[in-house]
Amino acid sequence: MPEAEPHILFEKRGALGLATLNRPKALNALTHGMCIGFFRKLEEWAADPDILAVAIRGAGPRAFCAGGDIRALMESGRDGTTYAASFLRDEYRLNAAIAAFPKPYVALLHGIVMGGGVGVSVHGRFRLSDASLVWAMPETGIGFVTDIGASHFLSRLPDGIGLYLGLTGARIGLDDAMALGLVTHAVAASDHEALLDRLAAGEEAGQVAASFAAKAESAQMTTERKRIATLFSAASVEAIFERLERDGSDFSVQVANAMRAKSPSALKFTFRAVREGGALSLQECLKQEYRIALRAICAHDFQAGVRAIVIDKTAKPAWNPASLAAIGDVDIARYFESLGNREMSFSLRQ
Repeated sequence: MPEAEPHILFEKRGALGLATLNRPKALNALTHGMCIGFFRKLEEWAADPDILAVAIRGAGPRAFCAGGDIRALMESGRDGTTYAASFLRDEYRLNAAIAAFPKPYVALLHGIVMGGGVGVSVHGRFRLSDASLVWAMPETGIGFVTDIGASHFLSRLPDGIGLYLGLTGARIGLDDAMALGLVTHAVAASDHEALLDRLAAGEEAGQVAASFAAKAESAQMTTERKRIATLFSAASVEAIFERLERDGSDFSVQVANAMRAKSPSALKFTFRAVREGGALSLQECLKQEYRIALRAICAHDFQAGVRAIVIDKTAKPAWNPASLAAIGDVDIARYFESLGNREMSFSLRQ
């Protein structure tokens, strides 16, 4: 795919296959071509006996990867083209391929890691980051579902923190990400090249990562974990708001305000997806997220959210429906219905 070549660079360094996301001006946001190109390269590297490990990094100082190209998704949903469905299908196939990759997969993180950037890192065996990390799943703020397999890994975080992160879009740093297992090692950016050299020399990835790892500081979220567990164990989004109001702490007020700014529909279908994700495999979660995503991209809230936040930068989307009370269970259930012959598959050959 010509599109993939300038936007994601592939290099074979000795025993290492190295991928570099190469759209620094766009914060390395993923395009369709990047997803297809990386999927195919992973297939090649998996079959190459000379490749003992794979690493991925992002070009530029600001971001590993800020997510997918949501403006292109919005335009596809608006115009009724097939681009969004193809992009999301191949992005989710890539996520599944990373999770199933038979060799050590090392993500070198820095700066912004959100949405699709989480998807090409969190499913791998090793996630190394420096202190500049800003990690988030902010999709409810644009009327979209927390996707890329998030309903799988968020549902498995302790103390309701997965729902908290998914519904609020809260940003966390290195220490919290380490405490939650979203990052496996704290490694300074200045050590990344030396680490890659040792992987290229064929050293075992786990030992190499450990040799560069620094001790993480105390996680900021630790002080609120008990409160989060109580608030986000509620049986519905509405019940979460009730508990936030009863709690009345500064933290709860901030969380409630953050959630009120999100799409009510997105809060509801993300809540259900994360809750159900705890009993599903990663591929099952991705299939379910695909159903929701295909419907969400054509819905009012995604169109309004991307326009307000990404294009017009007003940060004040006009949601419709505007309240949780106006959304019934049957409305949310439609997002989860089978797509029939458009259901998700996990091979580029299907």
